[in-house]
Amino acid sequence: MIEKKPQTLIVEFAHQVATVTLNRPEVRNAFNEAMIVELTTVFRELSERDDVRAVVLGANGKAFCAGADLNWMKQMAGYSDDDNHADALRLADMLRSIYRCGKPVIARVNGDVYAGGMGLICACDIVISVDTAHFCLSEARLGLIPATIAPYVIRALGERASRRYFATAEQFDCATALRLGFVSEAVTEDKLDDAVQQLAAILCSNGPRAVRACKQLVQDIAGREIDTALIEDTAVRIAQVRASAEGREGIASFLEKRAPAWRN
Repeated sequence: MIEKKPQTLIVEFAHQVATVTLNRPEVRNAFNEAMIVELTTVFRELSERDDVRAVVLGANGKAFCAGADLNWMKQMAGYSDDDNHADALRLADMLRSIYRCGKPVIARVNGDVYAGGMGLICACDIVISVDTAHFCLSEARLGLIPATIAPYVIRALGERASRRYFATAEQFDCATALRLGFVSEAVTEDKLDDAVQQLAAILCSNGPRAVRACKQLVQDIAGREIDTALIEDTAVRIAQVRASAEGREGIASFLEKRAPAWRN
């Protein structure tokens, strides 16, 4: 159970899926200090819950997330260097809590995503978006840079596209996002919930420890040189999984033509 009820989020549970909904529609779900703290706390807790097999990150209203809240940005104008640094670290910690969550995270993108909101969906594992959504790394328009979100955006968008959209701050549509591989799937608004629910159900049908290990595997291996150390690393991982209770149950259920225990 979530220890303290969030004020900027709605957290719901159904069928082993946790849905975290950004709930500041009056400001296009722009995040402030409170939302950053609450997202960090919630995702850390969900990462450790055995009754949660997948997480959906969504938003209320017409936009997914407009980035930083205007009033919060006004406060930043008076921050000292130390204050700015501490604030940036809190944002970075929030993004890492989503990226490192031990459960697969699906971004349910219901509308436009700007600036820091791009970091949120890039920290997720899979992005399902309405086909009318627009995306923008708008920081350069304000004389800023998307530094804290950059590690996640570059991984999701790719280096070449990031060079362009970081510097130009151009808006791009969902068709472009899909072509670049930034969005996993684009659907019409009336199909969004079905698409998200179907994918979550697929994730929940697989071995929970295997899914967690798969997520970790990609994060650990992406970009590494294929050398002796990497080969040894992967050999150790599969050997450990084969010997695990879940691995043995999965193989046994396949051979015996029955459902594995985690689907019961």
